[in-house]
Amino acid sequence: MDMITLTGLRATAHHGVFEHERRDGQEFVIDVVVHLDLAPAASGDDLERTVHYGVLAEQVVAAVESDPVDLIETVAERVAQVVLTHAAAVATTVTVHKPGAPITVPFEDVSVTITRTRTAAPRTTGFSL
Repeated sequence: MDMITLTGLRATAHHGVFEHERRDGQEFVIDVVVHLDLAPAASGDDLERTVHYGVLAEQVVAAVESDPVDLIETVAERVAQVVLTHAAAVATTVTVHKPGAPITVPFEDVSVTITRTRTAAPRTTGFSL
């Protein structure tokens, strides 16, 4: 698989479990790798057969900045779903960094990384009707 990589997208959002995180917001940094076949786009020089990385960058930032949640795991999942709406995307790896996380010891960064594929079975809660 070929890849398109967006590194270091920045968004200000209000995610976190603490009240001050929700109130004040903080910067999140997102890395996205889109796995796809670039040959069709390259052979025809056709933007419609790839993922427009400028559009994707805007969509990712908008997804991160919307609807506050407690966990960056949830934010990563949201971003992965945005990526997989693009027809050419087969899979994605998303890393969400929270460099301002409320940790009481010196640290460089906190991040979560997930990989999702278009063919992955939907996750279930184990509850069925």
